[in-house]
Amino acid sequence: ARRARALVGWCHWRWVRALALLIMSAVVTPALAAETIAVVHEEQVQVGPYALTVGFSRWPLNADRSLDIIFTPAGGIEGLSGTLTMVGPSGSEQSQSLARHPRMRSVWGLDVVALPEEGPWSLVFTINGPQGQGVGRLVPLAVGARPGPDLALSWAVGLLPLFGLIGLMVVAWIRVRPGRRADAWSW
Repeated sequence: ARRARALVGWCHWRWVRALALLIMSAVVTPALAAETIAVVHEEQVQVGPYALTVGFSRWPLNADRSLDIIFTPAGGIEGLSGTLTMVGPSGSEQSQSLARHPRMRSVWGLDVVALPEEGPWSLVFTINGPQGQGVGRLVPLAVGARPGPDLALSWAVGLLPLFGLIGLMVVAWIRVRPGRRADAWSW
C-alpha cells in the first residue's frame, strides 16, 4: 500500500510539473515574439549622402510622456554606424550611439524615452558608412506641455494615504502610551 501511494504521488507530481511547464511555455512564447511598434508620424532627414526616416510612436509630442523613436536609413542599417545628439530647448545636449531598437532589431531606435522639457528640440545625426560621413539635423521638433495636472498637485494627492496612515499611527500611539503602562517597566 505504501509503494502504491508513493507511485501515485510520483505520477501525480509528474503531471503537475508537465502541466506547469505547458502553461509557462504558453505564457512565455508570445512574450518572446518580436513586437512591432506602431509608428504614427514620420519625418525625413537628409544626413549627408544618407536618407533617414525618423518615426514616432506618439504624436504630437509632449514633455515627460514616454514614446519610441525609430531611425531607419534607406537601405537598412548594415554597414552603418552613427551617433544621435538630442539638443533641448535650454541648450542641454545628450549624445549617444545609434543602436538597434530592442523590439525591432532591423532598425535603430530609442525604446520608451521621454523628453523632459517643453519647447523646440533638435535631433542631430552623424552617420558613418561606405559613402563617408554625413551630418543631418531634424529641426524644430516641437514638444508640448506635460499632460495631466501640475506635478506638485499629483504628488500631494498621491501622498494623502501616507499622511492618513501617519496620523492613524500617532493617534494609536497616544491612546496606548506604551511608556506609561506599568507592565512596560516591570522588567
